[in-house]
Amino acid sequence: MPESIEQKVLSRIYGNGKGLAFSKTDFTGLGSRSAIESSLFWLKNLKTIRSALRGLYDYPRYSEILEHNVGPDVDQIAHALAWRIQPDGATAQNLLGLSTQVPAQTI
Repeated sequence: MPESIEQKVLSRIYGNGKGLAFSKTDFTGLGSRSAIESSLFWLKNLKTIRSALRGLYDYPRYSEILEHNVGPDVDQIAHALAWRIQPDGATAQNLLGLSTQVPAQTI
């Protein structure tokens, strides 16, 4: 029997461990966009995952010290949002090696 989209999404989440932050784009190879969205909605309703931001989810980890679930690391969130981040102006030129100008502030 073939594995359902929900099971594929869930096993990918479990495989990466607790504290994982992810978006629906992390599951693009598993099925259609609507099937992935409904799987994430289903897992959110079961309280297996949480919605951290719009379009960003996390697999919560439990803190023994705080005695409740805590959010993902900032690095996890940045990694999950990396497909949305685009450097601008002088930063982009510097990253591409087109300029030696280094901006004082990243925009």
